[in-house]
Amino acid sequence: MAAAGAVLTHVSSGWTSQGNFTSLCPNGTKWVWDGLGECAQDGRDMASIYLGLLSIVCFMVASFPQYYNSWKTGNMDQALSIWFLLLWLGGDSCNLIGSFLANQLPLQTYTAVYYVLADLLMLGMFTYYKVKNKRAAALTLVNAVALSFILGFSGSSSHFSRDSSQQEVVFSGFRSRSLLSTSTSSIQPFTTREIIGFTIGSVSSVLYLCSRLPQISTNFRRKSTEGVSYFLFALVILGNMLYGLSVLLKNPDMNQAENSYLVHHLPWLVGSLGTLSLDLIISIQFVIYRRNSTRVDLEETTPLMSG
Repeated sequence: MAAAGAVLTHVSSGWTSQGNFTSLCPNGTKWVWDGLGECAQDGRDMASIYLGLLSIVCFMVASFPQYYNSWKTGNMDQALSIWFLLLWLGGDSCNLIGSFLANQLPLQTYTAVYYVLADLLMLGMFTYYKVKNKRAAALTLVNAVALSFILGFSGSSSHFSRDSSQQEVVFSGFRSRSLLSTSTSSIQPFTTREIIGFTIGSVSSVLYLCSRLPQISTNFRRKSTEGVSYFLFALVILGNMLYGLSVLLKNPDMNQAENSYLVHHLPWLVGSLGTLSLDLIISIQFVIYRRNSTRVDLEETTPLMSG
């Protein structure tokens, strides 16, 4: 593990520190250190790294099935809750802002930018089908979506306006969709900027949790999940499972106990596992409403066959 209090600075040649790779991570994997700024010294650490990377892949491709399903059915505005999309965008925007404030690794920040842009694309599709299907769309809805676009692009551009010559990164554990963190060392005190990043990360987790409730309510009122891609939630479920496992498998830093590590990562574990439980409820809705839809179809076709 990196020595407590080690300061990592991003320079043109890669990640450097007050020491070097051999002294700070004697038994570590070089490509993980160079590419992710992470010290992986044993199989447990490497498993955490691979699971974290796989969770990022799941989150990155999760939106594509919904894009296709929306294009195919054309009822995205009825199938998805606008508050589900807005709160999800809010969570990803907080992730992006927090990763900037908490000085996260570039890979993590770029991934956060991608998430915001993917959310904006889905909101754009929602607005398109809302206007297409209902010409007299409510002005308040359009204003809310427009405001979300402005906030999303503002958060995305804030990263690129950063002065790279002054960029400092705090050594921390690997993150997936919940990318925000501060140093897990109990020796090095948190800076004000890191505390703000941690706080915004906690807000992000709450927004992720709240985003599922409007969609669950929408499915319940419609008694249908038509127009909603199950693969969207299936990939998010898989991503959250992988992320949670990656956090639990990660070895604590030097001079840090297991329980201290878990308490420090509690907001992200609650956000990840809490969202996972709500997504499982949505999965149950898919099963129930699909069964009801099949039963209705059979009842409608039976009289025709008997006649």
